[in-house]
Amino acid sequence: MKGNPKVIEKLNFLLADELTAISQYMVQAEMCANWGYKHLAEAVEKRAIDEMKHAEKHISRILFLEENPIVSELNKIHIGDGVEAFHKNDWEAESGAIKAYNDAIKLAVEVGDNGTRELLESILKDEEDHIDWIEAQLDQIKQMSIQVYLSEQIS
Repeated sequence: MKGNPKVIEKLNFLLADELTAISQYMVQAEMCANWGYKHLAEAVEKRAIDEMKHAEKHISRILFLEENPIVSELNKIHIGDGVEAFHKNDWEAESGAIKAYNDAIKLAVEVGDNGTRELLESILKDEEDHIDWIEAQLDQIKQMSIQVYLSEQIS
């Protein structure tokens, strides 16, 4: 089934966003593991795996719509120099993703592509769960201090 060019463009944009998030989260997970923050490393790695699944869904949908996915483009990656900076950068990334998914859903509705709309809505829910988790981490840091928070992340 040939897809709408605007939808394909938006799916490739979202794919680049997901591929960027995978790289950002995997680097952060490895940094946390290196610092001995086992619990946090596992949680961030799980988020990276979620983003991999999203990327796979985008690739599959683009192929279904008879176009080629663009997997060679990444956005700027924001790592930061510590755990609190990681969370703040990740919040920015997830916030941007939520806005982009809402815009893409609106486009899919406008062009009558309900298959893409359903896919995007399911991924949007995951992104909202991700930002909720990040906000909880930032709240914990604020309430208990970064030192106590990090002591909870050690294996």
